[in-house]
Amino acid sequence: MENVKISEREERLKKLLELRTQGIATYPAKSHKNAAVSDVVVNFGKLEAEKREVTVAGRIRLKRAFGNLIFCTLQDGAEQIQIALSKKDLGAEAHKTFNKYIDMADFIEVTGTCFVTHKGENSILVTSWSLLSKALLPLPEKFHGLSDEEERLRKRYLDIVMHNDLRDIFVKRAKFWEVTRNFLKERGFLEVETPTIEVTTGGAEANPFKTHHNDFDIDVFMRISIGELWQKRLMAAGFEKTFEIGRAYRNEGSSPDHLQEFTNMEFYWAYADYNDGMKLARELYLKIANEVFGTTKFSSRGYEFDLADEWTSIDYRTEVLDKTGIDVLTATENEMLTKLAELGVKSDAQNKERMIDSLWKYCRKKIAGPAFLVRHPKLIAPLSKESAEFPGTVEKFQIILCGSEIGNGYSELNDPLDQRERFEAQQKLLEAGDEEAMMPDWDFVEMLEHGMPPTFGFGFGERLFAALSGKTLREVTLFPLMKPKKS
Repeated sequence: MENVKISEREERLKKLLELRTQGIATYPAKSHKNAAVSDVVVNFGKLEAEKREVTVAGRIRLKRAFGNLIFCTLQDGAEQIQIALSKKDLGAEAHKTFNKYIDMADFIEVTGTCFVTHKGENSILVTSWSLLSKALLPLPEKFHGLSDEEERLRKRYLDIVMHNDLRDIFVKRAKFWEVTRNFLKERGFLEVETPTIEVTTGGAEANPFKTHHNDFDIDVFMRISIGELWQKRLMAAGFEKTFEIGRAYRNEGSSPDHLQEFTNMEFYWAYADYNDGMKLARELYLKIANEVFGTTKFSSRGYEFDLADEWTSIDYRTEVLDKTGIDVLTATENEMLTKLAELGVKSDAQNKERMIDSLWKYCRKKIAGPAFLVRHPKLIAPLSKESAEFPGTVEKFQIILCGSEIGNGYSELNDPLDQRERFEAQQKLLEAGDEEAMMPDWDFVEMLEHGMPPTFGFGFGERLFAALSGKTLREVTLFPLMKPKKS
């Protein structure tokens, strides 16, 4: 197979060099197209009736020669149209050059008028053409394409060319963030930008990427959250509603719901609590579902759910107790380890916080959602305000869809003494070797001592888009990180 590809490349390269000897530009800088193929398709009847000339450009997806007639399919973006090149209308020399030197996958520009073939196909009768880009390698075969998943992701540009449905996913993904942004702006939230390189990584528990700042001669980290501790500083500064959409980085394993680089959104809302946040989050999810997907009903990853249904509340402690027999507020580490082994859960948890999380992850797989997971143990939520009604738990919720957490919000801890105590506990975890424990940010504690109003914070990422699309996170990422091929 490789020899065939090399042979075809050599043949195409020979054509390119021959075109150059004839003075034909093979990679000109500009196209003179005045219409998109999609515009021609939509307005075909009017263009045909007016006999108006159009100039379109695109990639040749199909080429068939029948004596003095050549038919090609020209693709511009996701839309295609047939073009017809007749020796009579084009001229013998231009017709011959096209037939001899132009191949499928080449980018060309054509000028012509709209007509309908005797077989009833809407087409453009070409009166002139020019080459825009000579392809030295062919596209994958139409029916076989790129069958290997690694190859598809590595050569995403080919994967998208071959599959319009994949193109549609990324158009929807762009709209997903557009709808989110507009929703928040319409409700008075200010879009902000916070640092992506930090001295300490706050706002989440994850292993960060580490690098070195040459000018300051200090080690720094790529952020693991979308500016949580920075946006809360803005609450103290007097801003009442802020949000950011941006990239986060976590140096941890990959899974259908985890990548090392991803896009998330976080917003912060002063003078609101997690009950207010639940209402707003549900409203936002419904807005996304209707505007991006045109429905609230989804079938994804073996789960069926309707976002328009009532969102049930699931008590963290009760759910784990019912499913495993373990009370996460009172059980010992030995009891938790024994239960995890009994359940067949592979876990390298070395402290109580991680063990609780592993037990919950075992339980969540059977929950289709939509649901709010509430009353998390205080130990596993170091930035959340403790519940006055349920001591030992916090005012926090996670949105559960498809057996996963697809959104996270809580009443923010604004008690500096409590925050200092929790950061000290996280510091001990770090010193004990827990790479995912939260780095204490003592400057943040000082900010709290100056005073921060009651605040609610919430975030979600492209994991939500993946779940609603019925895809893995990798599949809805344009260019996921890939291991280099071995030479």
